[in-house]
Amino acid sequence: MFSSRLQWDLRPNRLSVLLDARRRAGAPILDLTESNPTRAGFLYPGPQILEAICDPRSLMYEPLPAGSAEARAAVAGYYRARGHEVAPERILLTASTSESYAWLFKLLANPGDEVLVPRPSYPLFEFLAALESVRLVQYPLAYDGSWSMDFEALERSLTPRTHAIVLVNPNNPTGSFLKRSELARLVALGIPLISDEVFADYAFGPDPARVSTLVDVEAPLTFCLSGLSKISGLPQMKLGWMVARGPAVERLELIADTYLSVSAPMQNALPRLLQTGAAVQQQIARRTASNLEFLRQALGAGSVCQVLDLEGGWYATLRIPRTRSEEQWTLDLLERDNVLVQPGFFYDFDSEAYLVLSLLTPPEAFREGVARLLTSVSRESAPS
Repeated sequence: MFSSRLQWDLRPNRLSVLLDARRRAGAPILDLTESNPTRAGFLYPGPQILEAICDPRSLMYEPLPAGSAEARAAVAGYYRARGHEVAPERILLTASTSESYAWLFKLLANPGDEVLVPRPSYPLFEFLAALESVRLVQYPLAYDGSWSMDFEALERSLTPRTHAIVLVNPNNPTGSFLKRSELARLVALGIPLISDEVFADYAFGPDPARVSTLVDVEAPLTFCLSGLSKISGLPQMKLGWMVARGPAVERLELIADTYLSVSAPMQNALPRLLQTGAAVQQQIARRTASNLEFLRQALGAGSVCQVLDLEGGWYATLRIPRTRSEEQWTLDLLERDNVLVQPGFFYDFDSEAYLVLSLLTPPEAFREGVARLLTSVSRESAPS
């Protein structure tokens, strides 16, 4: 009856089942997975945000496939403030980064064609690709004290049906940025690049070897994705964009004209939401840096746990003793200690044992949760 695109296993995993049971029992859960900034205790400029949404111009329907000139100019201003000149004509508004991916898969790939995506990474690509009848092929990120692209594995994955390479810069959850030397090798392949840069503003310090955005890359075809969800901490506003160039822009406008998904209120509000979002972004940056510093200090020398190197983003990855599976670690932490974390296999880590923590978590909950986690791991690892 239904399309084969939707043949997914919808059964809840064991962690979700246990979490639901613990919450129904009234357990005081310390949630170290919180990724929604609107629920993380930040101070939002509510009146200014609501005023921006209530623009009288939103009562008029003026469909523009790529987005209004004012909104696109505001996005160009965002890049200009970061040292990059991007013509508004290269910018197309979308309802979200997820929609940007869907449009790009439509643009670049026929059914059955392949798109390369990083591993580890956020568990979304599988569903987006399936809905477009595109086949995903993973290429690994290697870790030897810092993260890097495994180019030998990537190049072995290339076939005549490879139509794009996805980069998440910085990666989620590893927090690793693309380096200039890696970009040069990617450009030499001549395959279209899709660069997801939603976390690019959240770097932990500068690095001249790092590539913060690909908007200046002229060849091969390159598409840069971002939006209000992370930049301004406003995931509920549902407005993203992509930066393209050349003949791709015209074709993307045809797709955009088919859907016309970006609402007038969001387009009209965008310039002011980018401005008001700066204060929220600063709060998020301070929170993530502070929680990361606490985590590193809490582990200290000689700890059985290790924080993997990260350069930016909202998440930290812990390597823990493989005395049990990641799944069992997360279940035990939730059941015994009321601490919720995510297992590495949620993000396709290719070995165990890793736990992923959100640095967005309010500080008191983060510190208490980390303390309980480390106590549990130390107890498990102590000689009997």
